[in-house]
Amino acid sequence: MFFNDGWWYLDPTAAVRAAAVLDNLAAEGALPPMVGVFVDPGVLTVDGETVKNRNMEYDAFNSDYADFLLEEVLPLVQERFTVSADPMMRGICGGSSGGDAAMTAAWTRPHGIGRVIAFNASFAQMPGGNPYPALLATEPRRSTRVFLHAAHRDLNWNQRDDNWFAESLETAAALARAGYDFRLVVGDGGHSPNHGGVLLPDALRWLWADGDD
Repeated sequence: MFFNDGWWYLDPTAAVRAAAVLDNLAAEGALPPMVGVFVDPGVLTVDGETVKNRNMEYDAFNSDYADFLLEEVLPLVQERFTVSADPMMRGICGGSSGGDAAMTAAWTRPHGIGRVIAFNASFAQMPGGNPYPALLATEPRRSTRVFLHAAHRDLNWNQRDDNWFAESLETAAALARAGYDFRLVVGDGGHSPNHGGVLLPDALRWLWADGDD
C-alpha cells in the first residue's frame, strides 16, 4: 500500500498516523498481509532555496508518478518482500494533491495499482481541469476500487468556478454512473486532514474487503 506524502502519514503527531493504523488493523486481522510504502514528493533547489515539487508531481495528469512508484520504488520493496503482481493486491492513498496522484496513478497504470483512497482530492487544481468525469463517462469500466472523501466546506465550496467540493462530487457521480465499486464519504469540514484521519481505519477496511460492504 503506497502512501503519498509519506513523511506526514508516518508522523505520530499528525492527524492520520497511518503506520499506527496499519499496525492496529493488522493485529485485528482486518487486512491482508501488507507492506506500507511511504513516499515523499521530490524537492528542487532553485536559486539556492529548497522548493517542493509536490504539485508538479501530484497534480499532473500523466503516468510519470505511477511509473516512478512501479518502476523505481516497487523494485526496492521487492528486494526485501514478496509482492503480488495482481493490481488488486496493490493500493495507494493520498490527500489533497496526494489524492489526485492516487487517482491518476491507478488510472494511468491500472495493471499496476487497483485500489485507491483519495481524501479531499484537489481535482479542481489539476492542470487543464478535472479529467475524471469525462473519462469515466467514455472509457470502459475498470476493476479499480475507489474510496473517495469530500469536504462540504472545501475550497470555493459555494462558488461556480474552481469549486473543490463540487469536483469531488462530480467525480463520485461519474464513478456511480460508470458502475465502479466505490464509496463516497462527505464531511462538513474544510480542506483539512482531520476527517481523513478519522476515516482511514474504516477506509482501509472497506478498500480491502472481499466484497461490497
